[in-house]
Amino acid sequence: MNQFLQILASGGVLGAVYAITALGFLIVYNATKVINFAHGDFVMMGGLITAALSSAYGVPPLAAALVAVAVVAGLGVSLDRLAIQRARRKEHLTLVMITIGAASVFRGLMEIVVGRDIYFMDPFPGPVRITLGGVQIPGQGLWVLAALVLVAAGLWFVFRRTLLGKAMRAAAGNGRAAQLYGIDPQLMSAISYAMSGGLGALAGAVIVPLASGYYQTGLYFGLKGFAAAILGGLGNPFGAVIGGVLIGLMESLAAGYISSGYKDSIALGVLLAVLLLRPSGLFGSSEAVRV
Repeated sequence: MNQFLQILASGGVLGAVYAITALGFLIVYNATKVINFAHGDFVMMGGLITAALSSAYGVPPLAAALVAVAVVAGLGVSLDRLAIQRARRKEHLTLVMITIGAASVFRGLMEIVVGRDIYFMDPFPGPVRITLGGVQIPGQGLWVLAALVLVAAGLWFVFRRTLLGKAMRAAAGNGRAAQLYGIDPQLMSAISYAMSGGLGALAGAVIVPLASGYYQTGLYFGLKGFAAAILGGLGNPFGAVIGGVLIGLMESLAAGYISSGYKDSIALGVLLAVLLLRPSGLFGSSEAVRV
């Protein structure tokens, strides 16, 4: 029984990281209706910058995380201003392809600036390990769970209770109509990419003490986060959280009772199954489009 609970605890922490990553996809999608496939590299850069600053230069972990969030948020704005907004053809497929190309650029940037080394770092301040009923939870896992709760609650409040969130949703729904009400769709897009970059960096910063920082992990985080967003229902914050946690639990159970070799195939299998059986996700709703 303790083994089962331990597997669930590990899967819950892992799923929380996937959920935070999925929420980053959701921010840009809710504001622009574009899927940002560079978001996995936002997570990678946040973790790598945090680990490099902490291990190589002795910067305190929390301060290094704040620097990473600011830097990656700035790179998110740069992606929007220098590439997305300058695209002559702004069909969705064109914009998606731009984000895929940007992911490669970010990986190359980290390879040049930070290097190909794998960076490890100490956990954030707090207890090293907590034991509850025979189940051990790393202290860093509490930071991951706390980050998920704060981010999910914050995004729900922004998109449902603030003028900024409503303006972002309005710009995504109908940019021309939003402009008539004084909303700048380009500004809303830039804000969404800044928020997505900062959120991705936060996800990378809280998970890197449990794993490592490396410049090629962006694809891994991008796949897991995107699968979580699709599973929960793209555009639904609650669904993104549930989707991330479910994938984390499934991966942990598969590694614990079948083989760790099957763990990474879980997200892809879930993604394919949802796209085939329920494209709107568990908590998503189909949209009626007039043609």
